[in-house]
Amino acid sequence: MFAFMTMDVYRSARELAVLVAKTHVGRATLRDQLDRAAESVVLALAEGLPHDSKPMRAQFFKRAKASLCEIAGAADLGAAVGCIDTDASAEIVALSARVRAMTIALLR
Repeated sequence: MFAFMTMDVYRSARELAVLVAKTHVGRATLRDQLDRAAESVVLALAEGLPHDSKPMRAQFFKRAKASLCEIAGAADLGAAVGCIDTDASAEIVALSARVRAMTIALLR
C-alpha cells in the first residue's frame, strides 16, 4: 500500500467515486461528466500527495478542487432536471464539499 492511500482525503475521494459510480444517472452526458470528474479527483490526489514540491502538489490539488466543483454542479443539475434522485444528489454534493474542504486545507 502507498502512504497516500491511508490519508483521509484520498479515502474520502475514493468513497465519493464509488458513490458516483453507484448512483443512477438518467442522462448519459451527466453520467460521463460525473464519472470523469470523480476519477479525476482520486487520481489528482494520488499524483499530488506524494510530491515533495509545494508548487507541484498545488497543481494537482487545484485540479482535484475544480473537479469536485464539477461533481457538485453535475449532481445538482441532475437533480434539477430529474435524472438523479434528489437524496443521492444531496449525498454526492455533501461528500464533495467535505473532500473539497480537505483539499483546500492541503493547499495551505
